[in-house]
Amino acid sequence: MDTITGTLVWYYAVCPRECWLMAHEICPDEDNQLLDLGRLLHEESYKREDKEFSAPGMRIDILRTSSPGEELVVCEVKKSIRFLKPAKMQLCFYLWKLKQQGVNAKGELLVPKKKKRIPVELTPALETELERIMSRIEKLVAEPKPPPVVKSKFCRRCAYREFCYA
Repeated sequence: MDTITGTLVWYYAVCPRECWLMAHEICPDEDNQLLDLGRLLHEESYKREDKEFSAPGMRIDILRTSSPGEELVVCEVKKSIRFLKPAKMQLCFYLWKLKQQGVNAKGELLVPKKKKRIPVELTPALETELERIMSRIEKLVAEPKPPPVVKSKFCRRCAYREFCYA
């Protein structure tokens, strides 16, 4: 499961086709304004925090401790709560990866526009769900073609829209 990343977990939870496209390094429409907005949000929000911690399969937005000597807190910054479940699974993936390396951590989803901080813990139930998702991603990525288009409410603003509806 080394090829799976937190980003792929997020994409899979939104749209398996989008996950397949990303896994096969097919770039989304870079002119999509939502991608630019997301980049700007990451740059401008939480300026006093240390940002962008990278490790295999992980690109963590913010990594901190709640207070000296306390447990590590992994934070994922999101534009809105619209994709709350995918964001939660992405954050659970990071917590799971850290747990595999002997690091216990808690998570927080940060939504600066709404001034929300949503705590996330890797429970046994979420861990089971995550392992099921990772297994499905492995099978999906091994396929020679992307899965068929399944129209959803997220398609309208998707940066991969032209790959499905051109």
